[in-house]
Amino acid sequence: MYSDFAARLATTMWPTFDERPSRTTETPEITDLSTVVVDGNFPWTIVQVETDAGVTGIGEAYPSPGVHEVITDYLRPVLAGENPLDVERLYHLMRESLSGRGSQQGIGTIAISGVELALWDAAGKLLEQPVYQLLGGKIREEVRIYADCHAGEGMVDAALSEQPSETYEPEAYARAARAAVDDGFEIVKFDLDVPSGREIDTLSRHLDGPEIEHKRSLVEAVTAEVGSEAEVAVDCHWNFGLEAAEALCAALSPYDLAWIEDPLPPENTAAMAALNERVDQPLLTGENRYGRHGFRDLLEEQATAFVAPDVPKTGGIAETKKIAELAETYYVTLAPHNIGSPVATMAGVHVGAATANFLALEFHARDVPWWEDLIVREEPLIRDGRIRVPDTPGLGIELDWDVVEAHRVS
Repeated sequence: MYSDFAARLATTMWPTFDERPSRTTETPEITDLSTVVVDGNFPWTIVQVETDAGVTGIGEAYPSPGVHEVITDYLRPVLAGENPLDVERLYHLMRESLSGRGSQQGIGTIAISGVELALWDAAGKLLEQPVYQLLGGKIREEVRIYADCHAGEGMVDAALSEQPSETYEPEAYARAARAAVDDGFEIVKFDLDVPSGREIDTLSRHLDGPEIEHKRSLVEAVTAEVGSEAEVAVDCHWNFGLEAAEALCAALSPYDLAWIEDPLPPENTAAMAALNERVDQPLLTGENRYGRHGFRDLLEEQATAFVAPDVPKTGGIAETKKIAELAETYYVTLAPHNIGSPVATMAGVHVGAATANFLALEFHARDVPWWEDLIVREEPLIRDGRIRVPDTPGLGIELDWDVVEAHRVS
């Protein structure tokens, strides 16, 4: 039923898309669209776009329930028979086909983003060019990767439930920072919205003196450990109110942080702008924003020093580059959020390679020992905190499907 409905949407409700470029016998066509979910530290939804030219593009959608259904039930019939080289047109076609059903933000945009990544990979392979070349060319040979160290030495799932309390102590944070810096990362990031061992009302978004002191002690331990070897950033995950965030920033002012991420909930840009005006440290936000329209007010109100769109969530590769270009007009730097597999990571690498105001791409899977095993490669993908920009067609990687199957959940 969904497939028939989506097909009717594509062919009857938006006639402008029926005026498609004329085809020749050499024009490739999309023959199928499918997904595989891999059980990493998050459920990574791998997207495959198959073509009649024998080329399959791979992409990835941000972890979210329902992405598979949107892609296979709605977007699959919309893209059937289309030219995979028309990435920009197909992006708008997908948005139109999901109009009113989340194509501006949320799950619809996430699904579209995953398909868009796969379209770029397919287009690059068909044209025998790396994706960055299709975006305008390469600005840098290597892309810097920063290490999200979570909370001390903890795993993501455990940090939400059964994490040992000592993980949230300064010594654990210092050990995790040392390990990441020794692996070559020049920027490390830690969570500050973590338990202190005290019972507090988290819904109040208030931090009293002992809570602020606990978070200050974590930052002090990390910065003392790494010294000038690496920059240190912290993440607050939208958990604090304006007065608490301001007090926390004041307590952290001696430590010269690279940025303080998401100190406030994401809905109120005016509050973020007020905080940015009042504190000395650089602020970063953006992973819960969709498309360039979602970043416009952040930039117009000068509410942040860094923007962090998530490539397989905010609209895809081209949309992230457009966000970066918009940010550049306000002299704001791009540091994309990334909790994905090597597929999402390589999409971010191509954006970083082709974007002037790019600083670093997040790496969130140091606690997944088989992360790099997902791709066919003899040498490590991340070396000394950097990924070398590949010159091979498409995203420049191929999945090891035996490893994918070993960790597949759906």
